[in-house]
This record gives sequence, C-alpha cells and structure tokens, in this order.
Amino acid sequence: MTAPIVPILAETIALAVEILSEGGLVAIPTETVYGLAADASNPEAVARIYQVKGRPRFNPLIAHVASLEMAAREAEISGPARVAAEVFWPGPLTLVLPVKQGGSVCDLARAGLDTVGLRLPAHKGARALIAAFGRPLVAPSANRSGHVSPTRADHVAADLGDRINLILDGGPSEVGVESTILGFDGETPVLLRPGGIPSSVIAERLGRPLRLHSEADGINAPGQIKSHYAPKAKLRLNVATPDEGEGYLAFGPGAQVGLNLSPSGDLVEAATKLFAMLRALDARFDRIAVAPIPSTGLGEAINDRLERAAHRDA
Repeated sequence: MTAPIVPILAETIALAVEILSEGGLVAIPTETVYGLAADASNPEAVARIYQVKGRPRFNPLIAHVASLEMAAREAEISGPARVAAEVFWPGPLTLVLPVKQGGSVCDLARAGLDTVGLRLPAHKGARALIAAFGRPLVAPSANRSGHVSPTRADHVAADLGDRINLILDGGPSEVGVESTILGFDGETPVLLRPGGIPSSVIAERLGRPLRLHSEADGINAPGQIKSHYAPKAKLRLNVATPDEGEGYLAFGPGAQVGLNLSPSGDLVEAATKLFAMLRALDARFDRIAVAPIPSTGLGEAINDRLERAAHRDA
C-alpha cells in the first residue's frame, strides 16, 4: 500500500503524531530536502529508517527540534555554538554538540557517539509537527540510499511510498541541498559538511574562521566515512566460541555466554542494542569476540560497523 500524500493541516499533523508515537515513519518537508522522520528516542523506529532506506550504514542522524529550548534539553550549547544557533536558527544549519545527560535522542540515532547533531528547521510545517510531537525527530533524506535527495512530496512517493506510513506535503523545498554541519573544537568552529549556508557566511557572522574537518577528528556527523563508535578493546569477528578472557557479543538462540544482541535472531533488535552492548563489553574487557551475524537486511549495517571498528583496531 502506498503512503498517502496529505497537506499540512491540524488534523494531518495529529495523524502524523499518532503514527510517530507508534514507531511509524512519516516523510516531512523541510527547507533543505524532504526528511524521513521517526521518534528520535525510539531505537526500533530509528532502525526502521536504516532498513527502509536500504543498504544502510549506521551514520549518526540529525535530530530536528522545534525550538532552542528543546535543543538545550538534548545538548550542551555554549559559547560560539549558542551564537551560531541564535544567528542561523531556524535554518539549514546543523550543530554537532556534546550530549546532555538525560537527553532523549537514542544511542542508535547517535551511532554510539557522545555528541548529537541538532537542527531547527525553517519550514513552519516541520516545526509545527515537532512541537506537537513534543520531542526531537530524526529525519535523514527521504530517499533510498544512493538515490537523489527528494525536494517534493511526489519524489518521496516514487522512492519510498510503499515503505512508509505517511507523506506530509509542504510544497517544494526552498534550499534543495542538505544542511551545513558545524562542530566545535573548544571555541573553534569546525566545518563538518558543506551545505545550505556557505561557510564564508558562517565565518563572517561568527567573527572567526572555520577549521575544516580532518580524518584525525574522527567521525561525528552524517556524510563522513570510516568508523563511528570504535571500542578500545580489540575485536575479532565471526567467532563461534570466544577464547578465555574475551568478552563475547553473541547473536541468536543457544548462546550461553556474553551479551546477546538478539536471542531470537531479530536483526532489528540487534541493531538497537549494538552500540550499548559494545560499550558495556568495552568497559569490562580488552578483547571482544563477535558472533557471526547474517549480512541480510540490517545485518549489513551491523557488520559494516563492526568491520570498521575491527579494522581500526587492527
């Protein structure tokens, strides 16, 4: 069944809130591109985003907020970051900031990082939905992985119409490219991804030059490559039985040791537990063995993340 395309009205926003509250996916307009929205606090809903977009990798997702106050409940916003928010929000700028204790954006949405990407969109319909929902929505571009980003509701329908629950039509996207992503190294702003606001404009308004992101900075934003959460422990993959002294990340029925990503062999459940369980084992062991995990569906993303972490440890 193809998801209905509906205009943004009070009743359709109420419908979208109901769908999102139940873990569903709703395509929403923003000024940059159309996003595929899910409850940022619900790891199962976030896992569905990766699954629906196809050939996923667990890149950190941007959490969209309705106000600076909502953003401040999720992250530490101080110094030049607060200036940037006050100058450019609402608008096509994402700020990558330290997570605040008690924030609602789940571990999977952050790809296991201790930072969170936040954006306050300029599109009034998107803000109205987030405000009605009451907490952040993650919303990567509403297209299948590798396809052109959608700037109209019919683009979303053509790409994902049979995979999602609802499409809110807010007209053509005004900017048409993804947001600029800005991080901070102390007081120094760092350009993590170019986008809808030129870096020169940001530097001028902040009164300081931007440093360009380098590989030495690691991964902290969408649109970058290599590993995200990399444990300190050494990883061995595709291990049926761990050696003595190794932590064990198990998968599927029958495992009697270690932590099990999904005793029933459910890859969606495994995706939601991946980063938390890696972190728990990393705190207790200097070596971690990982059970074989199928590469079908979300298993592709799980294996991608594990392989990148293992390669980094090699």
